[in-house]
Amino acid sequence: MYLVIASDHFGYPLKKVIVEHLREKNIEFEDRGVNSEDEVVDYPDVAREVGEEISKGKYQYGILICGTGIGMAMAANKIPGVYAACAHDIYSAERAKKSNNSNVLTLGRHIVGPELAKMLVDAWLGSEFQGGRSLPKVAKIKEIENKYLKGE
Repeated sequence: MYLVIASDHFGYPLKKVIVEHLREKNIEFEDRGVNSEDEVVDYPDVAREVGEEISKGKYQYGILICGTGIGMAMAANKIPGVYAACAHDIYSAERAKKSNNSNVLTLGRHIVGPELAKMLVDAWLGSEFQGGRSLPKVAKIKEIENKYLKGE
């Protein structure tokens, strides 16, 4: 499947908005929960579960939502093959993919409102990695990851 979306309980209200937005745009995705603000779950658990599935190739891209988006990004980025970017403005959402080849977008419900969040998702999903001068930089990120995977 192409895209997965998930949140913790803080991110749920914004996730609900993004889910509806994706449906309106006929974008195929899987909603991995949570399904209410009462379903308390820690963001590292959500980021790990979704990140591992992205790392294994079950999904190409992911959207993770918590209170600020920062915790989800930090936790998801611990998983090899996951390149999560937290975006609060359109330029950063675009550059996350175009320059950094991000495969996960994280959003913060307490930081961005519903309309901006929809624009961020559209900008990120509508962008493609451009390679070029960014290619060696992204390769260096992968080198760092591989170094620590090997225990060096």
